[in-house]
Amino acid sequence: MTNLTHAHFEEITSVHFDQKNRVSLGRNLKHRSKDYRVYQDRKTGVIVMEPVAIIPLSEPWLEKNPKAKAAVERGLGDAKAGRFGVPKRYAKKTWASK
Repeated sequence: MTNLTHAHFEEITSVHFDQKNRVSLGRNLKHRSKDYRVYQDRKTGVIVMEPVAIIPLSEPWLEKNPKAKAAVERGLGDAKAGRFGVPKRYAKKTWASK
């Protein structure tokens, strides 16, 4: 058996396949995700599962639009830093009145 000694890996459980070749990972995962990319080392057979976020085909426009992506990233950065509010150009307007 191959010994994974990389500092970022830890053994979380031992598993076995059921009659339908499925594996239950149990509740010991720290980074729970519904979607994973699975890799297998061709030489050793070691399997690694990487959590992924699946982007629907209808939503890749953000990746293809650098200006929009930059705006979203700025907004996320502002939110993370606690900077919320209405932009000054909208501050005097009320949405209820036209």
